[in-house]
Amino acid sequence: MRDVKTAKFRIGEVVRHRLFPFRGVIFDVDPEFANTEEWYQAIPAEVRPRKDQPFYHLLAENEETEYIAYVSEQNLLADESGEPVRHPQIAELFDKTSEGTYRPKDIQRH
Repeated sequence: MRDVKTAKFRIGEVVRHRLFPFRGVIFDVDPEFANTEEWYQAIPAEVRPRKDQPFYHLLAENEETEYIAYVSEQNLLADESGEPVRHPQIAELFDKTSEGTYRPKDIQRH
């Protein structure tokens, strides 16, 4: 049985990339790499992360645009800027708290 890592960050947390100029809100977490091998091999070898760590799905933004990102835990840092994230899908998935953080919306099941 494999040792599953505990995720350092949580859904709704704002994070930034350690190497590249983008940040985002976490909306999902994989306990280890769960994307395609083609996607993985497209990452330059010198910065390719290990697969045996949590990977995070982000509603991401940089200076130019908003998009979805998939990032290894080793490449994320907590974003302590306090700045809101402008991604257009945030309102679909999260409520903003009075502290300026994001809380997943309660989804009503029918």
